[in-house]
Amino acid sequence: ASRTLAKAPRATPSRAKMLFFSFFKTLVGKEVAVELKNDVVLRGQLHSVDQYLNVKLTDLQVEDAERFPQLSAVKNCFIRGSAIRYVQIPKEEVDLELLQDAARKENSSK
Repeated sequence: ASRTLAKAPRATPSRAKMLFFSFFKTLVGKEVAVELKNDVVLRGQLHSVDQYLNVKLTDLQVEDAERFPQLSAVKNCFIRGSAIRYVQIPKEEVDLELLQDAARKENSSK
């Protein structure tokens, strides 16, 4: 039996990504922790985010500096969105009602 290869994802960001993009833009200037898929956790100030959810962090701190000593001198970094597992944000920075409303609107437009 022959198989058809799936096409690569489109280069344009999806509508769901745009929802997260809009949310993360409101966090620029705030302290966040970014957990990468390779288990590195970086904490710093969110400097910028783009529509592909790539982020730039400043005032960087590595959570497990003993395990990742090569990162101890890094103070600013660019992180590709596809390398990010989680973004931890301060609870007080989340407008839960606004986020739920935006998610409902996104879901109802499908």
